Amino acid sequence: MSLDLDTAVFTLTNAAGLSIQVMDHGATWVSCRVPLPGGAAREVLLGCARLDDYRRQTGYLGATIGRYANRIGGARFPVDGREVSVAANEGRNQLHGGPVGFDKRLWTLVSHTPAELVLSLVSEDGDQGYPGRMETTVRYRLGDDLSVHVELSATVSAPCPVNLTNHAYFNLDGDAPAGDIRAHRLRIAAQQFLPIDAESIPTGERRDVAGTGFDFRTPRPIGEALMRDEQQQLTRGYDHSYWLDDACADGRAPAAEVLSGDGRVTLALHTRLPALQFYSGNYLPGTPTRTAGATYAQHAGFALEPQYSPDTPNHPEWPGCVLRPGQRFEQALHYVFAVR
Repeated sequence: MSLDLDTAVFTLTNAAGLSIQVMDHGATWVSCRVPLPGGAAREVLLGCARLDDYRRQTGYLGATIGRYANRIGGARFPVDGREVSVAANEGRNQLHGGPVGFDKRLWTLVSHTPAELVLSLVSEDGDQGYPGRMETTVRYRLGDDLSVHVELSATVSAPCPVNLTNHAYFNLDGDAPAGDIRAHRLRIAAQQFLPIDAESIPTGERRDVAGTGFDFRTPRPIGEALMRDEQQQLTRGYDHSYWLDDACADGRAPAAEVLSGDGRVTLALHTRLPALQFYSGNYLPGTPTRTAGATYAQHAGFALEPQYSPDTPNHPEWPGCVLRPGQRFEQALHYVFAVR
């Protein structure tokens, strides 16, 4: 893939024929080509053609997200009895780490081999309002099969909420400006999701998916119940956090599985993080594509973001996300493809 980027782009390949590309701006996953029977390869990741397009798009396509993925209500939270205020960038709330989050930084190359890339970033004390110095590493690694492993780690010099993830958008039918993922069949290993208010901040309730359009416990087309619920109407579709089943906690059972609309490509996502944000690409229109002059359509891709739930720093009853000096945040996101 040719990108008009004034920045470094790294290519990883393996013997199975899987190929990905990552750029140092935002530690962003910009391409994922899955080999099909017969020798062709299918681009399954949404992306832009130029660095300027990545800079001006607001969908966080493929980016590494930090310090805190998703939303923090009121752009403030308590840590050890002290209220911390962080930079707001979505009304009065913070989204994906603030106006200059990790997605907008130039990451430093640590190492690059044919099947592995390591990038690092230092976030100084007070960056976007967060306390302490944070050192972060992301490792993109290809397995021997059709698998991509995104391994995230971090340390801090002061107690701080940490919630790192990747914001890749997939269309398993192939990346096309007018593409649509509503025929993809999705399964999410979750009995509950988190309802949100009009600002997309969780209300604090954990609601059963049974009997709602959020029920993906067995595979169903993404479009089958799209916009059925009042909750979806708040966000023009799915943009909600799922509370993952305990069976997913060790990373072996998939948190989500997806089958392409044409039935040829599958994706299984594994994580040890407690929640998964499912986003159906509701606000993609206007986002530049790899085709000059073209923009993505609504629902052109979906994002599955393993993470702590949004606004967790303001919910002490949920699994804790505060990292402390001497501890290390370590999580791996495993994307396993298969072809039929």
